[in-house]
Amino acid sequence: MARIAGINIPDQKRIEAGLTMVYGIGRSLSRKILHDLNINMDTKVRDLNEVDINKIREYLSKIPVEGDLKRKVQLDIKRLQEVGCYRGLRHRRRLPVRGQRTKTNARTRKGRRMTVANKKQVTK
Repeated sequence: MARIAGINIPDQKRIEAGLTMVYGIGRSLSRKILHDLNINMDTKVRDLNEVDINKIREYLSKIPVEGDLKRKVQLDIKRLQEVGCYRGLRHRRRLPVRGQRTKTNARTRKGRRMTVANKKQVTK
């Protein structure tokens, strides 16, 4: 297994897909990295030599990934909340931030609320 940016990448994966296991790297950035470093995208991780792995590590040290990126995102959210803007208020109330409807959907963001359907009131 190759260890890149603190993540173990399985040997059987292609390097293009393997790089996406690092938080902050998607398919397009993975392709850009491999294109810039002149590494074939179809190469399996086990077939990479140490020189190629070190080139990838060096490239990734220049961009925010993993812990640095997570920390940056959290600080950005905290800044929005402190400023008191609309997006910050939505984050604080744990509601969808990007304009989605909340009357019916948004269960992922709001969480499940258990209701008892058709419960009769006791009358005295």
